[in-house]
Amino acid sequence: MRFCSFRAGDGLIRFGLKIDESRIADVPRALRALIDARLLDPVPSLLDVPDLKSWLSFGRTALEVSAKIRDLLLTHGIAGDSVYDISRTRLAAPIPNPGKIIAIGLNYRDHAAEQKAPLPQAPLIFAKFPTAVIGPEDEIRLPGISRKVDVEAELCVVVGRKGKGFSEPEAADAIAGYTVGNDVSARDLQFSDKQWVRGKSCDTFAPSGPFLVTADEIGDPHNLDIRLELNGHPRQSSNTRQMVFNSYALVAYISQTITLETGDLIYTGTPAGVGVFRDPPVFLKPGDVVEVSIEKIGTLRNRVIGE
Repeated sequence: MRFCSFRAGDGLIRFGLKIDESRIADVPRALRALIDARLLDPVPSLLDVPDLKSWLSFGRTALEVSAKIRDLLLTHGIAGDSVYDISRTRLAAPIPNPGKIIAIGLNYRDHAAEQKAPLPQAPLIFAKFPTAVIGPEDEIRLPGISRKVDVEAELCVVVGRKGKGFSEPEAADAIAGYTVGNDVSARDLQFSDKQWVRGKSCDTFAPSGPFLVTADEIGDPHNLDIRLELNGHPRQSSNTRQMVFNSYALVAYISQTITLETGDLIYTGTPAGVGVFRDPPVFLKPGDVVEVSIEKIGTLRNRVIGE
């Protein structure tokens, strides 16, 4: 299934489920419409859920009800005001309110090779602040104090089940799904600070979307083509099998010391081709358009503006 968060006419952020190629359903409204039509039994715990993060916290129950909503809408066509044409909405980040964003450095073999760095012996973890989150079609804003803003295509894990101390099989089961991410980075801040949080957490530096695709629909997340284009020109082209530590290993490793919660995002690292290691280096400028695409998930597109 493909979940999203979106704005419609009133500007409020709702959460939805993709019904077909052109339509998404407002999940809470669709649930009530189907209950009123006696096509779906009431599920009291799922009524009046405010956002996708909260919906996912109900685990398999929420996923099973979501599948029923999608199938019933396709079969019976009952919609009311719960179904929207995608072209008449504005997609937000699938999880616009993550509790935390954990990111991984130097996690692709080809990225390590381009900077002549040894492969890490353990995952290299840093944080991005949730205030950096933006969605597809939102604008990446260049901070006035930086002249070297770079972009990184990343597969993002969305945590589904709260927990700590996961084994790798448990970690795989704790993942709700995946989305496309862009780890925007102010390299001059990153390198001058000698740690990464400020340079990676500027406002608008954590684009994600367009959809959260559930793990069952992805299949093997460690064999997906990943690509970044800048103004239509290829900059990164690789595959998630280049990861040093796969998504299950990352969730398990992080959870040994940090409690993971529903809706937490994990940016799993970037492949070769980033701007800072090109000759000459390539950094963002106002008017640029960045597109990150991952097989089976979709394309995240953001325009760049100055501060």
